[in-house]
Amino acid sequence: MATNRLESAKDSGEPRAPSPEPAAAPAPAGGIKPWVPLLATLVVMPLLAYGVTTYVLLPKLQKGLNIPVAGESPSRSGGDKGGADAGSAAGKKEVVSLNKLLVNVAGTMGARYLLTTLALAGSDPDLKAKVLQHEAQLRDMAGGALATKTIADIEKPGARNLIRSELITGFNNILGGPVVEEIYFTEFAIQ
Repeated sequence: MATNRLESAKDSGEPRAPSPEPAAAPAPAGGIKPWVPLLATLVVMPLLAYGVTTYVLLPKLQKGLNIPVAGESPSRSGGDKGGADAGSAAGKKEVVSLNKLLVNVAGTMGARYLLTTLALAGSDPDLKAKVLQHEAQLRDMAGGALATKTIADIEKPGARNLIRSELITGFNNILGGPVVEEIYFTEFAIQ
């Protein structure tokens, strides 16, 4: 019936009424809504990175490397749970020197060598006596470990720390316990 009316309106020449189709509303242009995720990311991510670094990563690194945490006494950071006597003993470290270790650098066919002097530090009061008693074994172990290093191994960033940890482990195995706590390279020359 409605189509008959429209057809008759077409035929009669009468003006036709517009169709009742809804027109699409134009999308709003601009505004801050599209920028909210970007702004939140730019603000939240640096804060999150700072928080994770400060409260998670640094404490784990400090604990793993036995570095005293700020505000903490050095005697408590080493894991000593004893009284004041244990804390004062940890503060006094014995230092014993292993002078002039000379080894050929690996991969140079004897053309290059490494000359180093080590200072062994530990809180054991008998450190000096133990090192003197096992000096030949310690020098042999250190020479063997250093002779496996190539020039590239020695020149890598952090190579000395790797060598230190390897030597500490080997020395403590020879000395029968955690006697050596730190090793210092007082001389380290490649010729």
